[in-house]
Amino acid sequence: MDRAVRRLAGRVWRTPVVRCDRLDALAGTRLWLKAENLQRGGSFKTRGALLAVERLAAAGSRGVVAQSTGNHAIAVALAARATGLPAVLVLPEDAVPTKIDLIREAGAEIVFAGTVLAERMAMVESIQVLRGYDAVDPYQNRDVVVGQGTATAELIGQVAAEGGRLDAVVVPIGGGSAIAGACLAAAGEGLAVVGAEPDAVPAFTAAVRAGGPVTVPAGYTIADGLRPDRIGSLPFDLAHRTVASVVTVSETAIEGALRAALLHARLLIEPAAATALAAALDHASGFGADVGVVLTGGNVEASLVTSLLPGLDVPS
Repeated sequence: MDRAVRRLAGRVWRTPVVRCDRLDALAGTRLWLKAENLQRGGSFKTRGALLAVERLAAAGSRGVVAQSTGNHAIAVALAARATGLPAVLVLPEDAVPTKIDLIREAGAEIVFAGTVLAERMAMVESIQVLRGYDAVDPYQNRDVVVGQGTATAELIGQVAAEGGRLDAVVVPIGGGSAIAGACLAAAGEGLAVVGAEPDAVPAFTAAVRAGGPVTVPAGYTIADGLRPDRIGSLPFDLAHRTVASVVTVSETAIEGALRAALLHARLLIEPAAATALAAALDHASGFGADVGVVLTGGNVEASLVTSLLPGLDVPS
């Protein structure tokens, strides 16, 4: 993890850790919010993508391809542009327009494939064969997992620099790279790692019960970044024995946490990040006196914010 932190130094922003008295009061404990919504590309995914794409570029890659619901695709597109590699990003047909726009702005090609993970994976394999590109998997690439973990490593260090010590850290769970990276970063630190996933897509919870990754029926969730219906096998292997607990979060709680972050902490976060905050607001008092929350991204649709805050005029 230390090596990854050094490799990313000066390449990604050292995002601030935000404190908020109002949110502390709601949670009943001290919350330390790692504002990765302010990261380059709008999410912590920039960290892992840079490590993975740079390694491939150094090895002579012809180009990269990746599937994602959005933020990993943005991150891979930016990393590919920085290294001079062509990139194809495979998105679900119902991908969030804001994230589509950011990928196109980075100069990458977009291909749409269905609405579930298996359809995107099949398209990635096809592009690999046709173009000879290297896949940058958001869950199965160790560079990606370690890179995502640097956000938690920074958080631990930033809290320590303020004279504090975390009892736990809460991260959202989609395909699993965030929770696995957090477990790597927390090793030996004496703090609990807590996962948060939507009630509608409890892929990690189902995997723990089954003893390994399984595909779950995916219901609708506003947390589009947490829609993968199957946890990656690498993240599961790295995390399932280490994670202290996993909290499933309702849509109402996700919406409420997004509003609370904006109105109380002045942080605009996307629903995936709000899922972790919601878990902290409802359960953090049971995790300890000092709880970190990795706010993983901020690429949220203006229309969604407007719908959650009636009467607020949000520019498009």
